[in-house]
Amino acid sequence: MKVNYLLFLFLLFQINTTFSQQMPIDFSGGSDTFSVFSGSSFALTSDPEDAGNPIGQFSNDGSDPWQGFYIDLSRPIDLGLQKTISLSYYGYDTGSHNILLKLENGANPNVEVTQNVSGSGWTHNIIFDFSNAVASSDGVTPVNATGQYSRLTIFIDGGSTVSGTYLIDSIDDGSTPTDPNVLDVTYTDLVWSDEFDTNGAVNSTNWFHQTQLPAGGSWYNNEVQHYTDRTDNSYVAGGFLNIVSKKETYSDQGYTKSYTSARLNSKFAFTYGRVDVRAKIPTQAGTWPAIWMLGKNINEDGGYWDNTYGTTNWPACGEIDIMEHGIFPSEDPNYISSALHTPCCYGGNPNKGGIIASDLVNDFHIYSMNWSPDQISFLLDGVVYYTYNPSVKDANTWPFDADQYILLNIAMGGVAGTIDPSFTEGTMQIDYVRVYQNSSLSIKETRKDAFKVFPNPVKTELNIKTSETIDDMALYDIFGKLVLKHKEIGRSINVENLPAGVYFLKIYSGPTTTIKKVLKY
Repeated sequence: MKVNYLLFLFLLFQINTTFSQQMPIDFSGGSDTFSVFSGSSFALTSDPEDAGNPIGQFSNDGSDPWQGFYIDLSRPIDLGLQKTISLSYYGYDTGSHNILLKLENGANPNVEVTQNVSGSGWTHNIIFDFSNAVASSDGVTPVNATGQYSRLTIFIDGGSTVSGTYLIDSIDDGSTPTDPNVLDVTYTDLVWSDEFDTNGAVNSTNWFHQTQLPAGGSWYNNEVQHYTDRTDNSYVAGGFLNIVSKKETYSDQGYTKSYTSARLNSKFAFTYGRVDVRAKIPTQAGTWPAIWMLGKNINEDGGYWDNTYGTTNWPACGEIDIMEHGIFPSEDPNYISSALHTPCCYGGNPNKGGIIASDLVNDFHIYSMNWSPDQISFLLDGVVYYTYNPSVKDANTWPFDADQYILLNIAMGGVAGTIDPSFTEGTMQIDYVRVYQNSSLSIKETRKDAFKVFPNPVKTELNIKTSETIDDMALYDIFGKLVLKHKEIGRSINVENLPAGVYFLKIYSGPTTTIKKVLKY
């Protein structure tokens, strides 16, 4: 398999050195960007006194008295740790201006503090003391503010229709930046998988074909396909699942459509864990391949879980989009996206992240989602590129405390845009789908089943203990490359010379195949 190692190393460097959308804010790396409202504008620029120092430029056009700027933080401001926020301000004129900092989106009511500043040039270390704040509800009531807030809003000369451009730098709440994309839980026990080793129809023990049209005769988002259970649209061959969207006239359930595809529901649902899917995807205009999850409790006629568990409408059931392609026409052709849909934020919501991969059509990539009780992270080829971790976790922001199941499909048209007139078919080819949880993490054993591997994590020698007959074994790296063949593997495996990282040990015993995730340090 071709691997773009330069891209991998670049992404690893970027992820490990850039901590976006959290305090302190110094506008470095291009990630500390403010959203605007009521006619204001924001831009990243250079310090007029030090061209190498990036800063924020905040502008009002004077059309509205309450023009402002806000930033949503991946890690909230915690007034329990420090009550003050400081910043540096640069004025182009010698006049007096007021700066109002407002804290929003916390468990407690919104609060604000105002400071006056005058003079041209830089004024450093302006202190906003939230032990002497006022309630934002009336702007008067004194408040010794407490708690956490995930949105910081700035008004400059709020309440006045005054135009102007102002520079701000070094917004600091006293906290230390951390990497928001560090996985908080590592899942190592393989609890469910499909390796697609048997040619023919999709394994009906693992998967359900969802074909029933929603009320009205069309799929959501103005999609134009029929989903079928035919092997024309989904089949296994050569160790791969193939989901195929086709241009063809097809009638079903009283409706005739010009495209067909497949939509699979996993017959396995779980709470917390990691999903790894190794796949190639189509990128033709109008195709929308997706690897995603829905709450098992979704009320959706025709879904596998609906009859027994379908009590909750979307998006209250929660949706986790592990990988989507084709619905962002302004992005690079190799851009893939992940998103969360919840009652507070759905559709074109801000809770999403994306990344540019190498050659999606011809290269296999591993699309992963790591879900703990506290955060959900998305990975491409083992590297985290987006983490969802709302400061307030309730039914509106976090319906992710109950079982979800996996969906695999290619949709056509609708949000994905106009279908290429020359389109005939597109294929999403999947090598495997694997789900990991932690049934019993131990330095001696990773799982209490027929095959035990220890120690794990391992430094030099990995041992396999079992009473079963082992017919064959192979060790693969995270990219699916064979590292050790069965002839080189006994029941003790020397991994001392392997680089640190994640590996998969595949054990064949009669009709059973067992896969163990191994961490090498």
